[in-house]
Order: sequence, then C-alpha cells, then structure tokens
Amino acid sequence: MPATHQAPPWATEIKALTFDVFGTCVAWREKVASALASATESKLSSASASNSTSSDGMPPSDQVLSRARSLTREDWARFAQEWRRAYGDWTRSFVPDDTPWMDTDTFHLDSLVDLLANWQLDGLFTMPEIEKLSLTWHDLPPWPDTIQGLNLLGSRYHTVALTNANQATLKDLNSQKGVDDSLPLGFQRLLSCDMYRAYKPNPKVYQGGLRDLDLQPGEVAMVAAHLGDLGAAKKEGMRAIYVARPGELDFDADEEKLKKAREWVDIWIDEGEGGMVEAARRLGINVDIDDGDGDVARVLG
Repeated sequence: MPATHQAPPWATEIKALTFDVFGTCVAWREKVASALASATESKLSSASASNSTSSDGMPPSDQVLSRARSLTREDWARFAQEWRRAYGDWTRSFVPDDTPWMDTDTFHLDSLVDLLANWQLDGLFTMPEIEKLSLTWHDLPPWPDTIQGLNLLGSRYHTVALTNANQATLKDLNSQKGVDDSLPLGFQRLLSCDMYRAYKPNPKVYQGGLRDLDLQPGEVAMVAAHLGDLGAAKKEGMRAIYVARPGELDFDADEEKLKKAREWVDIWIDEGEGGMVEAARRLGINVDIDDGDGDVARVLG
C-alpha cells in the first residue's frame, strides 16, 4: 500500500478530529467477557471457603453456584454483549432535562446487578466484587492500530475524545498502552458527556463539543465505528469518518441502507484496511509502512 494518499479537498479545512472511544478506539468484548469469566472461576474455586459470601452477606446458594458452573466462555461473551446493549439502549433513550442524570459508572454498576439477577446469578458476588467488575470498562485495550493512528493524526490535527464515557473512565482509558507498552492512547483533549448532561447521539453533545473547541462544524470531523454516531454528527455539519470494527455496526445491515451510508460518510474504512492508520493516510498524512505487516514506522511529513 502506498505511504501517501490524495486527501479530499475538505481535509485542509479540518482543525480537529473528535473520536468515539468505546468500540472505536478500544476493544471491549474480549476484556469484559474475560473479566466476568475469571471472576466467576475465582468465586467457584473459593466457594467452599467459609468467608465466601454474596452481595447480601450470605454464601452463594448451591443453585447459584451450579448455574455459574454451567456457563461457558461463550455464555460470558453473550452476557457482555447484553451489558453493552443495555448501555446503548439507555444512552439512546436518554432525554436531557427530562431523564434523571446518571453517569456511565453508575449505569454500568446498576445494569450489572440487574443482569446478574436476570441470569439467575443473583448472590454469586459480593457488592465490592460487583463494583470492581463494573469498573472493567475503565481498563479496555486499544485496537492494534489505535495508538499509532492517533499519533499520526495528532501530527496534523487536534485529537479529541468525544464520548459517552464519564471523565473518570475517559482519563483511565486515555492512559491505556498498546501491546508494546510504549505509548498511551494519548488524546490531546478529553470531552465527556457528563460535561453536557446528554449522551450521543443527542445533538447537545456535538454542539457542546464544537463550542468547547471553539470551532465551526466544518472544521471538525467525527471518527467512529458507529453510523448512528456519525449520522448525528453529520446533521450538525461535521465531517464523518467511519472506521469499521468487528461487531460494532450499530445499523440494520440492510444493503440499501449501507449503500446510502457510504454516500454521506466522507471517509469509509472497512475492516482489515488499517483502521486509524488508514484514516491518517486517507487524510493525506504520509506514513512509512514496513514490508508487509502494515505497521507504521514514522510520519514522513
């Protein structure tokens, strides 16, 4: 793949890139499912200990322990997906100035308690254990291309997280390092929805981000793996850059709808095309790519 690409004419007008984080910049599925499965395995291994108690201070019942033993890694992956889906449904249904405010940490905790009950696992964990599990969303790994891509994009544009995560979660995620443990995620600015008392895709979030950046809509491009997020940003006049991630298509996979989306999305990057690194290349940032594995070595200019 060439290290250079002819940038679209509008790229010269862009001053900042705003990024979705969950699913777009960090991968949640494997980490969340693994955390749930590991906590359960630990609980089961110590179930016979006298100090093994549940959220109500009582030992987990034999029925709950039997249920927990029956769950596979695939089951925990489904549990994680339901947890994430509940979060998405809640943020999309949130009505500013009407729905009582709740930050993402509180929602993740409350929804985890509900899910455990729905899965007949009520009483498996103590409340401190549940609270710890609910904070797994603070510790998600970046996609392999994210850190390199953000570094490249940050050489030309102001890189800004614009996310439904709260500030505490966002600060923790922004310090996450890649597999080589070299650089952190490193957004240059962190804008979270608790600043606007609204959740994407509500217009207040994008409007608030533009206001805080002191930029016009045409000077900002939204980068996300979710077409609903990009569509809302586009309605506010922002540019839209779609970076596909496994399992993150929040859109009815109807071919006609996807075809239309390709018409209004300004840059479309499919899975396997390089993610954030390819976004940098499409925006005209020169990258030096080694002889086959797609890793970026340095910015050329």
